[in-house]
Amino acid sequence: MPGQDWIERAEELFEAAMFGGDTSALDRSDDALDAIEAPLCLARGKVLHVRFLNAGAEDGQELVLFERAAELYRRLGDASGEADALFWVGCWHQVVKGDGATGRPYFDRSYTLAKSVDDRMTMSYAIRHLGFADRDAGRFDQARERLTESVTLRREIGFRPGEAAGLVALAYLSAETGDRSTALDHLDEAESVAETCGAKAVSGWIAHARTTIRA
Repeated sequence: MPGQDWIERAEELFEAAMFGGDTSALDRSDDALDAIEAPLCLARGKVLHVRFLNAGAEDGQELVLFERAAELYRRLGDASGEADALFWVGCWHQVVKGDGATGRPYFDRSYTLAKSVDDRMTMSYAIRHLGFADRDAGRFDQARERLTESVTLRREIGFRPGEAAGLVALAYLSAETGDRSTALDHLDEAESVAETCGAKAVSGWIAHARTTIRA
């Protein structure tokens, strides 16, 4: 609700319905509160996801939050928000539960929705994780195409930490398919990108990848 505190606006709508007899204020209240709740659910879910990545402790509330965000964004007609939330639902299945098959339809839908509104950030996430699904299924050429598209999208929008992370994924894929030289080239490029944007966590991933690939 631009230009006005949402609590104040919600109270105004409540009073219009309760005391003013304006029943249309109820629907407007739903829309206004959904627009607040959706990004809050998504943000809380992301926090739980990073906690899982850091500590490995699964919290089922993460999925509940992402599914709620997707429902609210769908109700609001916000394709970009829905695409983002659907990606995270898929990510919960693929990353937290290790079930890429269940996650894949969410990535597909996320990518399609994001593309319809030119949300290249969400596209880059969805296509990246579709690439991981292809890799896990042994479809290495398809995986390389998808991971490369993700890096390209991130480069286009200036998402430098994500670009570096994408190059690390390509490095692992190259190593897995026997192309160690290309893998190390990807890591060199990733390191350069990570250093320019201060992506310290990604730099740690790169160092670990070098050790793994050289072993």
